[in-house]
Amino acid sequence: MASAAPTFALAHLSDPHLAGWSVDHIGSLLNKRLTGWLSWSRNRKFIHQTRVLDMVVADLAARPADHVAVTGDLVNISLPDEFSRAALWLNRLGDADRVTIVPGNHDAYVAVNWAQGAGQWARYMTNRGWLPEGAAPTDVQRGFPFVRRVGPLALVGVSTALPMPPFIAAGRLGATQIEALARTLTELRSPETFRVVLIHHPPFAGGAYKRKSLLDAEPFQEVIRTAGAELVLHGHMHMASLGQIGTTPAIGVPSASAVRKGHKDAAAYNVYRVGEAGPNWRVSVEIRGLAADQGRIAAAGSYVLTIPRPAG
Repeated sequence: MASAAPTFALAHLSDPHLAGWSVDHIGSLLNKRLTGWLSWSRNRKFIHQTRVLDMVVADLAARPADHVAVTGDLVNISLPDEFSRAALWLNRLGDADRVTIVPGNHDAYVAVNWAQGAGQWARYMTNRGWLPEGAAPTDVQRGFPFVRRVGPLALVGVSTALPMPPFIAAGRLGATQIEALARTLTELRSPETFRVVLIHHPPFAGGAYKRKSLLDAEPFQEVIRTAGAELVLHGHMHMASLGQIGTTPAIGVPSASAVRKGHKDAAAYNVYRVGEAGPNWRVSVEIRGLAADQGRIAAAGSYVLTIPRPAG
């Protein structure tokens, strides 16, 4: 009997919203951060729990994947200390050659100097180790998309993170980034390359969640349909989801630190095992999530995707 084709395992978690932070001085809340701090104090701190995130990370370590993708919202209101704490957490999660991240809206809650903010995580975003020429110190989108090659995968990271008005959690790529994404995906198109686009916001029109949506979802979708991608991974809504853009699956995961609350899902992460299957890619999706007793991470489901490989 012929041996099974080798597979590459990519773990995907999102929205850790690291707890344990505090406000050093009241002056730091004299902007949009005030509404975020009130939301955290009254509600979110009871949902996003360090013990839950620690269980997820321990479970992932016990079932090692080849690479880990984190699709944003490491912090809560973009305080400088939050970014430093997140850098330490990323170090515990894995080395930069094993972990890739993209920023979320909470990682750009207000305008923050790049070096003091998400720039501390630059090595996990490959070509974001420097502030590109001509970029403002608070620019969190210049230099995206980036590409990381890991096994048969090309991880293409984009940023939807921009400071927004109070009570607005929407995101935007912008025309420049969308055009660059189209070129990048076209250049990467190959039957031997499995292109994974990492994005924080769900790549669909807003609907009832317009204030939290990707404002340029339609041009993003057009790029995916025309240039092609094998998989789109996102977070943001704190719910598990499976959508479709043309022939491309778009998969969302819940917050990696959350207990179940209302209609939002409890913490979970996915592992995608990617392998060749003749003219297609075969992706086995394993879901690991917080058990009903909230004391452990357990198997929470699985399914298989068959994704066409582009012609050579």
